[in-house]
Amino acid sequence: MLKPTVLRSLAEGDFASDVVGRRLEGFRRLGKFLLIELSDGYLMAINPMLTGALQYCPATERVLKKACLRFSLDNGRDLRYLDDKQMGMVYYVSQHQLKEVPRLSEQGPDVLSNDLTFDQFKERLRRFQGEIKGILTRGAFLAGIGNAYSDEVLFDAGIYPFRKRASLSEEELARLYQGIPRVLENAIGVLRSRMGEEIHVKIRDFLQVHGKGGQPCPRCGNKISSITANQRITNYCRHCQPGLLVRN
Repeated sequence: MLKPTVLRSLAEGDFASDVVGRRLEGFRRLGKFLLIELSDGYLMAINPMLTGALQYCPATERVLKKACLRFSLDNGRDLRYLDDKQMGMVYYVSQHQLKEVPRLSEQGPDVLSNDLTFDQFKERLRRFQGEIKGILTRGAFLAGIGNAYSDEVLFDAGIYPFRKRASLSEEELARLYQGIPRVLENAIGVLRSRMGEEIHVKIRDFLQVHGKGGQPCPRCGNKISSITANQRITNYCRHCQPGLLVRN
């Protein structure tokens, strides 16, 4: 362990001793969490937040300053958890302790679930008040949409990020419902083709508006706006996503 502040172990014994010798048996995603399945029913539940990432590399590769945890594998490679701001958390738990991982069990349906109908989508949305971007990023609504992809989804749907949820029409809700999987599945395809084994590298140059403040909108050519609100940066096109920012 390099920076154990990111680690939360619920195992009975010492983490470093307990994890040695366990096999990596699988990886799966639950919303914004990555679950690494280990032998004997143990898991590492990773909530990377804004700055966490995994690095898969040769054991001889230089250890980056932002490396927090380092796991040596028997194939001569390392699996490392990187987090320069140590915002994320890595939970080491047994299968029956998963419910004790903060936020994990509070998530709504997975954002790419095929089981969520349009009517169910609208019904879940009615439970939340406020601006549509803020609702999209709440895991209790749908699990898996962060700040960057909420910008992308709203651009795809042509919806102003600060519109109140209650003001959205049936047509706008349909565009949102249809656009969410389209945007995310397209992003998954791009990342799979470009990342290779460099899974720790954040690739965002293909995004339409997020991180593109001041650049031309790919749809209309007008400048993309960048606003800091609610402690996060929001990028959108004033022409393609018309609206007025109002603060009480």
